[in-house]
Amino acid sequence: MSQKDWRKSVVYQIYPKSFNDTTGNGEGDLQGIIEKLDYIQYLGVDYIWLTPVYESPMNDNGYDISNYYKINEQFGTIEDLEMLVTEAHKKDIKVMMDIVINHTSTEHEWFKQAYADKHSPYRDYYFFRKSADTEPPTNWESKFGGNAWKYDAKTDEYYLHLFDVTQADLNWDNPEVRRVLYDVINYWIGFGIDGFRFDVINLISKGEFKNSEKIGKEFYTDGPRVHDYLHEMNRHTFGDKGLMTVGEMSSTTIDHCIKYTAPDRQELSSVFNFHHLKVDYVDGEKWSNAKLDFHKLKDILMEWQLGIYEGGGWNAIFWCNHDQPRVVTRFGDDTSEPLRKQSAKMLATVLHMLQGTPYIYQGEEIGMTDPGFDDIKQYRDVESLNAYDNLKAAEYDEQEILTMLGQKSRDNSRTPVQWTAGENAGFTSGTPWIDIPSNFDKINVEAAIEDEQSILQTYRHLIQLRHKHDIITYGSIEPLFMDHNELFIYKRHYNGESWLVVANFSKERVEIPEGLEINGQVMIQHGQMIDSQIDGFGVIVVAQ
Repeated sequence: MSQKDWRKSVVYQIYPKSFNDTTGNGEGDLQGIIEKLDYIQYLGVDYIWLTPVYESPMNDNGYDISNYYKINEQFGTIEDLEMLVTEAHKKDIKVMMDIVINHTSTEHEWFKQAYADKHSPYRDYYFFRKSADTEPPTNWESKFGGNAWKYDAKTDEYYLHLFDVTQADLNWDNPEVRRVLYDVINYWIGFGIDGFRFDVINLISKGEFKNSEKIGKEFYTDGPRVHDYLHEMNRHTFGDKGLMTVGEMSSTTIDHCIKYTAPDRQELSSVFNFHHLKVDYVDGEKWSNAKLDFHKLKDILMEWQLGIYEGGGWNAIFWCNHDQPRVVTRFGDDTSEPLRKQSAKMLATVLHMLQGTPYIYQGEEIGMTDPGFDDIKQYRDVESLNAYDNLKAAEYDEQEILTMLGQKSRDNSRTPVQWTAGENAGFTSGTPWIDIPSNFDKINVEAAIEDEQSILQTYRHLIQLRHKHDIITYGSIEPLFMDHNELFIYKRHYNGESWLVVANFSKERVEIPEGLEINGQVMIQHGQMIDSQIDGFGVIVVAQ
């Protein structure tokens, strides 16, 4: 595939720790990915994206990098990564690296020197601030709970950590910080990496350090110089190399994302936004017990589809990743095998017919479910454990907390890939680092490959359709019947051609709206249409 066609690509996200273990230590590794490249090629994707594999104390599963140039020993060696890139390229699969340049681990040598010596030049690599009184410099909250400033008694100063206390924010206002980070990116470009996913990249420009009426997000989200910095990074690193980039955008806006991705601005290729994955939050609060707000889901997806398209930007489209619950449990129905299969196929089709670059998260293509943990001892994620402690302190009932974690924990997606019906789902010969869902005997890759009607075959078909039909990539989008309580309906238009997508988000048969003509060539269909009704979790795509 030529570089100019990157928008027709499909990306497969790999969370290495849970992908495939070749050593028997219970954690996945780079050799485990190499071992499964034939499967990834069978699926048909164009890129694999690896979540961070750099040296790290793993307080936040690798998003706390202590050395950008070294590979974490638990995943393997630099030679293993070199082999992975080489073998992937032989199969026409490109490799994207995940890189975290908003913050480093406090174990990074830069931070160690900054912390040890108040007069070190590395002090200005981070945000160390005095406070006028005994309170922290601002009342900003960490994304993981608590105040975002950590006190250092030795120097009577605080450092900023928007995430875990071991993840210190980098000072992008310091040109030397920007220069050394560009060196890191250029090293990996020289290594042979084909693209980058930039973690929380819209937080790199901090505004004024003053108290907030809320939690501080307004001072650092899409901050004052963020576009200048991204343009500069583009010009100094990947901009003339044809690499695909995607930025993870926290609490962002359509206007900013158009600016981040409009080609003439020379910033990023595409953006992740998460607004559509907050439609089961109560008043914007993640740690809450709520069901899908279907109308809100449609409204947000279509607002972003129309806005980004009309503004000349580019979306990354996805249901799942390493930070989100499994979509078939979340927005579908995993209470029975027929409902799980049908709802997973429907959800896949709805997403992959949208405009943007689709991302598939490992296990999503076989309809893996949330694990249904019922004991706090089963959880590993720092955010979830912090939330448990905070909710306990707020005197929430134990069962209520576990219900919320069961819905929203990042660990829901981090359980190992279910390869076979054998021991430990074929993931490891040892003890898995986190429990494996009990349904692996039925839900696994081996069974999915053998079943011609499996969810996996639907994903393969959707990828093939995207590669073949330009309308899916380049076509405009037209929302239809947006006030319908069960159906998600839209059209795509391109070069005089139109495709109609009709999806039923309920498990009951639903009447097709009066006036909607479903005629033409059926491109994909799951569930039956009888007497103007569509099956529960049915979906149909028609070229008209």
